[in-house]
Amino acid sequence: MNRAPVDEPLGWLGIVRLGLVQSAIGAIVMLATSLLNRVMVVEYALPAAVPAGLVAWHYAVQLSRPAWGHGSDRGNRRTPWIIGGMALLAGGALAATWALGIIAGGSVWGYALAVVAFAAIGAGVGAAGTSLLALLATRVAPARRAAAAAVTWIMMVFGIAVSAAVAGALVDPFSFVRLVAVVAGVAGVAFLVATLGIWGIERGAAAPVDRARAPAPQFRVALGAIWADRDMRRFTVFVFLSMLAYSMQDLILEPFTGLRFGLTPGQSTQVSSVQHGGVLLGMILAGLAGSAFGAQSATGLRHWIFGGCVGSAVALAGLALAALVGPGWPVLANIFALGFANGIFAVSAIGAMMALAGGGTGAAPGADAGLRMGVWGAAQAIAFGLGGLGGAVAVDGMRGATGSVPESFMLVFALEALLFLCAAALALRAQPQAEHFGREVTL
Repeated sequence: MNRAPVDEPLGWLGIVRLGLVQSAIGAIVMLATSLLNRVMVVEYALPAAVPAGLVAWHYAVQLSRPAWGHGSDRGNRRTPWIIGGMALLAGGALAATWALGIIAGGSVWGYALAVVAFAAIGAGVGAAGTSLLALLATRVAPARRAAAAAVTWIMMVFGIAVSAAVAGALVDPFSFVRLVAVVAGVAGVAFLVATLGIWGIERGAAAPVDRARAPAPQFRVALGAIWADRDMRRFTVFVFLSMLAYSMQDLILEPFTGLRFGLTPGQSTQVSSVQHGGVLLGMILAGLAGSAFGAQSATGLRHWIFGGCVGSAVALAGLALAALVGPGWPVLANIFALGFANGIFAVSAIGAMMALAGGGTGAAPGADAGLRMGVWGAAQAIAFGLGGLGGAVAVDGMRGATGSVPESFMLVFALEALLFLCAAALALRAQPQAEHFGREVTL
């Protein structure tokens, strides 16, 4: 049977262009989860539970990621789903801002609009983000996957940082009109950047003739087929456990440094930049070294994931000891080490996702990449939604039970370390076997 030519792997310019899309996604999500969060609580004196609940709702909506991914699989093109998702994401951010103005006016309809807006934000992230990862999985050469994961995630962090700095500078002196203008400007620029980044990437891409003519399976049938894959199930559990451990410290790390080490609010805020500095360095190392050494064999990415998870567990065990020791412990160095290990495991895990999705179980390699990425994205969303809230609730519960701040934080950090060790053990078994994985990872 005659077959159409296989798409050429993306070069570095193409990978950077997809990184711009990831940056744009991060920039708009920052508006909803950071800027609007602060404005709701501080400027409009709403209960903190309101933005927290809306952010949790946007994670819940991302359970739809498998459906978005399957849609892009069936259409055999990712670009329309990415651009459509970005439009939904930008529109959701604008609608959330308008909802805040309605809430400030005393109308209950503002809360209803906010729920709809954050649903659009979650759906937009699901549609654009899942399709983008599927495109990376199917169009990046195996030897470049670790580096591509590092590039795109570093660019996402950069996009979040730049948009936060710009929005923070322009929103002062605060007014609702200025807030709307800033959100509209950031969302509009992000949408334009994403559209330019993705435009033409898939131009001329052709699927094999027999795949194009084959009837696309229904969602339930396709989902059942990939879930029957033992490696797929194990890796999904690994994603959930590791991301749960990764996110549990989100809401407790800065309070921990203030309560146990006496850091001022300004000093505690710097904890985040110290941690993210470590994350970026770990991502760079995993991207460069993983591509140079980790992609030469079927076990390479597995070892990087295992090392990142174990390193994260060791750093969290250090924070558990820091909770007992208190002042005198090198807490900032400990937090930097945690970020560094987190960065290594995150990039390696994303590279493994790309390899697993690029293989697939369909009629051609990568035929179900979107659905696979959607399943892992849904597992990550559940973990992130539970992790941040669960860590904070666990600390409060421990403090109520023990009456001790040091012991409360020690037990929660120790639980996170244990979760990372479980994820590390699972990672050794969650990677596909050599015969399943070989042509996707070896050169």
